[in-house]
Amino acid sequence: MTHFPQLSLRTKLILSFLIVIVIGGIISLILGWRLIKNTLISQAQVEVNHNLASARIVFNEKLNDIRDIVSLTAARESLHEAITKNDRGLILHRLDRVRTTYGLDILTLTDSQGRVIVRSRNPEVTGDDQSQDEIVRGAPQQGVLAYPEIVPRSELLKESEALADKASIEFIPTPRAALRPETKETSGLMLKTAAPAIDENNELVGVLYGGILLNRNYEIVDRVKETVFKGEKYKGRETGTATILQGDLRISTNVADEQGRRAIGTRLSEEVKKAVLDEGRPWNDRAFVVRDWYITAYEPIKNIEGKIIGILYVGTLEKPYLDTANRVMLTFMVLALLCVVFLLVILYFATTSIVKPLQSMVAATQQIADGDLNHKVEIQSRDEVGELASAFNQMTEKLKAANEELVDWGTTLEKKVEERTKELVEMQARLVQSEKLASLGKLAAGIAHEINNPLGGVLIYSHLLLEETKKDTPAYESLKKIVKETSRCKNIVKGLLEFARPREPEMTPTDINDCVNKALAIFERQALFQNIKIEKDYSDLPRIVADGSQLQQVFANIIVNSAEAMDGSGILMIRTYLDANDDAIRINFTDTGHGIKPEDRPRLFEPFFTTKEVGKGTGLGLAISYSIVQKHQGSIDVQSEIGKGSTFTIILPIKRDASSG
Repeated sequence: MTHFPQLSLRTKLILSFLIVIVIGGIISLILGWRLIKNTLISQAQVEVNHNLASARIVFNEKLNDIRDIVSLTAARESLHEAITKNDRGLILHRLDRVRTTYGLDILTLTDSQGRVIVRSRNPEVTGDDQSQDEIVRGAPQQGVLAYPEIVPRSELLKESEALADKASIEFIPTPRAALRPETKETSGLMLKTAAPAIDENNELVGVLYGGILLNRNYEIVDRVKETVFKGEKYKGRETGTATILQGDLRISTNVADEQGRRAIGTRLSEEVKKAVLDEGRPWNDRAFVVRDWYITAYEPIKNIEGKIIGILYVGTLEKPYLDTANRVMLTFMVLALLCVVFLLVILYFATTSIVKPLQSMVAATQQIADGDLNHKVEIQSRDEVGELASAFNQMTEKLKAANEELVDWGTTLEKKVEERTKELVEMQARLVQSEKLASLGKLAAGIAHEINNPLGGVLIYSHLLLEETKKDTPAYESLKKIVKETSRCKNIVKGLLEFARPREPEMTPTDINDCVNKALAIFERQALFQNIKIEKDYSDLPRIVADGSQLQQVFANIIVNSAEAMDGSGILMIRTYLDANDDAIRINFTDTGHGIKPEDRPRLFEPFFTTKEVGKGTGLGLAISYSIVQKHQGSIDVQSEIGKGSTFTIILPIKRDASSG
């Protein structure tokens, strides 16, 4: 039979405490990792949603450019004269020059009935009827129309075989894509515009339509990537991507395949296709794109009839955010491990107050067993261990009294000594044994009580020891550092809870000038602001519906950052005014500090990004401020010049959009 070594009381106490710490630490780390990951991913999703809005603007700008080109061309008197004179050569010359100058793929003129008069790209094909095209048919009644449209191969061939071949795309097998019986797409997705040509007599003389084929045209997606993501890379890979899809097929994209080429011909994942194409709703979530997971935003592209014919997409790699979450958790794990080591060291010394008296009683028991009834156990506390020591001393006194009584009996009853010696020896042995058992019973009871009751207090001994330790001892500074670092950890955890789960604003009529003054009042007597001159330029502003306390927090964050940027000496100019349209309030904070580096500006509102020294900032202040302003449907603009200072402008709408909460 295997015998396990007997553990000491100190070891049992330390192991018990360690088990509690480890279990609690593992649970905290798991929950913390999930919280940090979800917070970072959520923030990234919000940013991608904004990027999709920017992509939509670029897409619509291109469509409007085509609209302007076609409408202006259709309105030219010289074109009307050429149509009236039926001078096809002059019409062709003018249309072909416009098409090549502005990079249109097609520019075609029909008569008032929709029959093609001149096709600038392929002049030899004329006379075909375009009146069945919804955009061409609707232009005479509705004016200039501009919409995306699916153009079949037969129509593309009328323009040119090269254009039809450009639209033709072979399907490339794509993981997670929905099954389709086709293996090739021959039609094309085109940004198309039609405008009526009306002469000076206000009569319709024709319809001019033109467009740009999006298949293998990368102008829009590359402009979105450059404008929104600014070429950001992670481990050598582009993080931001944009795509235009025809149905579920990528026809224009900067997403790269395994060979680093544009992933033209790859297809949408089945779950995104079902949501966007089949159900007609936007997709704002993580998605598998060609070969990686991205944080994505998709929205449908609709034709003039409101039918979904394609999708506009932007996305950013998910991996950088997961790696950031892992790095944060690794930092927390290292800090937690250091805290555990410090606490175990403290616990080791703290258990001395429990173990040492017990060791003294064990030694005293051995001396009493050897016959030294004069030995006393020193009582050092008034707790259960002290009570046990007192009971032990009382037991010793009783043993000593009993022993003296026996000696007295021996002197007065010498005649009976020989007869009773054996009986007395046996009685004394039984008495000693009985008292030993009683002592051990009390000892066991005291230990059980000590473990069950004071053990909970061990968790706060680190704080109590700081109060009880003398300031001139070496341990005091160490304990003080432990408390300081623990408090810092607490503040960090408190800041993250606030950018992730921020409370909802309590909207009430609010005076912005009053909020700014309240924020200033917090700091006006602090040493950091003694050499800072604060200049105010307040306009008479209307009250807006907002959460005054949250906005005060935003103003306070920016004021402190401005003061620190000026190293406590300079001018802080605060100006409030209405914007040019009188529909928003602007609050400017202009300092004369050292400014912000251009490479740091895009990251100002990222969680955990800070330019302050280690230990002097968590990097959450501006991130939380940005979240609060967003919840008020506002925005923050930053202008800065190195060596001259920075201006933070907070823009708040006077009237909030009720549909946005």
